Amino acid sequence: MNPPSTQQRHPDTGRHGIAVDVGASHIRFVLATGAGKIVTEAREHVHAEGGPPAVLSQIRAGIAKLGNSLQHSDGLAGIAIGVPGGVDPQTGKVLDANNLPGWREVDMGRALEEAFQVPVYLDNDANMAAIGERWRGVARGVDNFVFIALGTGIGAGIFTDGRICRGRHGFAGELFRMNLEWSRWKDDFPDTGYLESQVSGVGLAAAGRQLLNPGNGSGASLAEQRDVRYLFEALREGNVQARDLVEKSFLVLGVAVANVVSILDPELVVFNGGLVQGAPDFLLETVVRVVRKIHPTPPRIELSTLSDKAQIWGALHTVFHPTELAAIRAVANSVTS
Repeated sequence: MNPPSTQQRHPDTGRHGIAVDVGASHIRFVLATGAGKIVTEAREHVHAEGGPPAVLSQIRAGIAKLGNSLQHSDGLAGIAIGVPGGVDPQTGKVLDANNLPGWREVDMGRALEEAFQVPVYLDNDANMAAIGERWRGVARGVDNFVFIALGTGIGAGIFTDGRICRGRHGFAGELFRMNLEWSRWKDDFPDTGYLESQVSGVGLAAAGRQLLNPGNGSGASLAEQRDVRYLFEALREGNVQARDLVEKSFLVLGVAVANVVSILDPELVVFNGGLVQGAPDFLLETVVRVVRKIHPTPPRIELSTLSDKAQIWGALHTVFHPTELAAIRAVANSVTS
């Protein structure tokens, strides 16, 4: 892809933007117009085992393929990327992606700016999804809400008074570390946390293998170890053990959500992610029951209407409106203001 001239470096809605959603198992690339019309998209298995260099190379190649479909005169306004971990608001470095091996203080944005000569913005994937939900989903017009992403891991994007909350180091909303058993405060959770061990694709897949097929999975690939679809299939087939395991997980999630409500008092809680698709009605009913038991005036609790596009819409909004929510741009070593 031929890099645009330096005169094209400031985003505007008259040109195209590229959104990248980096997940623990897949990477998605989308090229769209400033009006939000998707021109082309691609999806690939992430090369997680190769560590940051392999994933970065994969991202660079994917962006180049999408960029090559542009006419030179169209130009590229910028690139925005959602990653499964904390992004330092001051440096733009990916500090910790707990479901991507070896990701510690990776300066991905700077490397991509040097490669493509356009602004590159990064944020936690749940933050990107929350931005997308407020732009195009059930949170339109809502200033105080929590978007909870349930997939390989668990995380949250938080809006307070119309602003995205990132926290001191970019770790606001990292629910995976929440501990709901005080007696386990000394336990080690190497790459996850208490809540993620109970409520996530990783946690449920591991518990399901022990329950339904002990010993299975010891030689499985990373992607296979994280695949929880078999557990929900067993649930739909009427397996009582599978139902009990899933219900326990959803009850734990309900208590976690009730704790979040106690702290933030949001108007709305939104669920999205691959794990939600396994049993959406069961999840919603269970969480609502728990939260209503604990809170006399609970917020609305709903499922996202954006399916797997929430992060993409959030990234596209970031490309074309970077100052609106203080987008993080690595090359500037600061938040866009």
